Amino acid sequence: MTRHDDYSLRQTLPPDVLVGGDAVWSRYRRYPVFGLRWLVGRTLLFCSIIAVVAAFIGAGTGIAVQDPGVALKVAATQFVAFSLMAMLGPALATAVRHRRWPVARERKALVIAVLVGMVLSFFIDRVASAYIQQLMAPGLAAIGLKPTMPTPAPLVQAIGLALNLAGLVVIYGLFGGGLALRAYFSERQRWDLHRHAQALGDLESRVHEADLRLGVLQAQVEPHFLFNTLASVRALVRQDPAQAEATLDALVDFLRATIPKLRDDRGLHATLGQQLDLCASYLALMQVRMGGRLTYAVRADDGLRALPFPPSLLITLVENAIKHGIEPRPGAGHVAVMAERVDERLRVRVIDDGAGLQPGLSTGVGLANVREQLAARHGAQATFSLTTRAEGRGVCAEIQLPIGSPA
Repeated sequence: MTRHDDYSLRQTLPPDVLVGGDAVWSRYRRYPVFGLRWLVGRTLLFCSIIAVVAAFIGAGTGIAVQDPGVALKVAATQFVAFSLMAMLGPALATAVRHRRWPVARERKALVIAVLVGMVLSFFIDRVASAYIQQLMAPGLAAIGLKPTMPTPAPLVQAIGLALNLAGLVVIYGLFGGGLALRAYFSERQRWDLHRHAQALGDLESRVHEADLRLGVLQAQVEPHFLFNTLASVRALVRQDPAQAEATLDALVDFLRATIPKLRDDRGLHATLGQQLDLCASYLALMQVRMGGRLTYAVRADDGLRALPFPPSLLITLVENAIKHGIEPRPGAGHVAVMAERVDERLRVRVIDDGAGLQPGLSTGVGLANVREQLAARHGAQATFSLTTRAEGRGVCAEIQLPIGSPA
C-alpha cells in the first residue's frame, strides 16, 4: 500500500515542519528523520565527533602502556565500535522508512529497528571492550598493573550489573537512535499539522475564489434580468398600463430586496431567511409579469430562517423553475419553495408543476454553478439533485446541507 499523502524523504522539510537552526553540524536535520540524506549527514557528524574522542582515548592508552601500536589499535577499535553503536539503529530505521509502508506499520517497525540496533550495540560493546582489554593486558602487566579487578561479592555483582545495564540502555537509547526516534514522532505530528493547515488554506482559497465567481455571476445575472423585465414593462405600457404599473411596483420591491446586498460582502454571505425573501419577491414579480397565471408558495419554519445558506443558489433554482418549467407550458403553473429539517440536515426544495425535466437542463451553466458552490463551501457534506416529480409532472430541485455548517 502506498501513501499518496506523505512527503518525500529526499527533499527538505517545509519551514513549519523543520526544527533546528542552519548551522553546519545540524543541516542534516533539514531532511526527514530516517531519510537517506538525514542518515548521511548524521553519520558524518557523529563519526567526526567519535574520531576525535577515539583519538584521545587511543593517545591516553598509548601513554599508559607505552606502546604506540596498541594505542593505534585501541583508537581504531573505539572508532569502529562507537560508530556502529551510533549508526546501526538509525541505519535499520532508515531502511524501514524507505519501504514506504503505511504510517501505523512504519511506526511499529521503526521502534523495532531501533531496539534491534540497541541489542546489537550491546554485543558490539562487549566484543570491543574484551578486545581492548586483551590489547592492554601485556602493557599493563609490564608496568605492574593488573588488568582485572578482584571478584566482588554476589550482591555487589548483581547491583553492578543492574547499574551497568541501565547505563547501557540509556547510552544505547540516546546515542543509538532513541533521540532520533523521538524526533521522528515529533516530525510526523508537525507534518500532520502542516497538512491540516495546508488543506484548510486550500479550502479557504477555493471558497474565496468561489465567492469572487459568485459576485461576477450576480453582476451578470442582475442586469440581464432587469433588462428583460423593463422590456416587458415597455410592451405593457400601451397595451395594459395597469399591468405595467403593477410590474414596476413588483420590480421595485425586488430591487429593494437585492441591491443592498450587492453593495458589500453581504452579497456573498447570507441566511436562509434572506434567500427565501429574495425568492418570494422574485416570484411576486414574475406573477405580475405572467399575468397572474403563476401561483407560488414559500414555506419554512421560523427556526430555520437564521441558518447560513449560500447566496444566489436558491434564486437560481427558482429562475430555472420559471424559465424551463412554467413559461414553456401553457396555462396556470405553481412553484413551491420549502425548507425543513430532516435528521439534523437542512433540506430545501424548489418544486414546480411545469414542463418537466428537459434534455440538457441538468447540465446548464446555472446548475453547474450551484454544484460548484456547494462543493467549494461544503464538500461532500452537501448534496444537490434534480429529479422528475413522482406525479410525472414538473421537477423537484433539492439541496441538502448539514445544519450548523458555515455558508
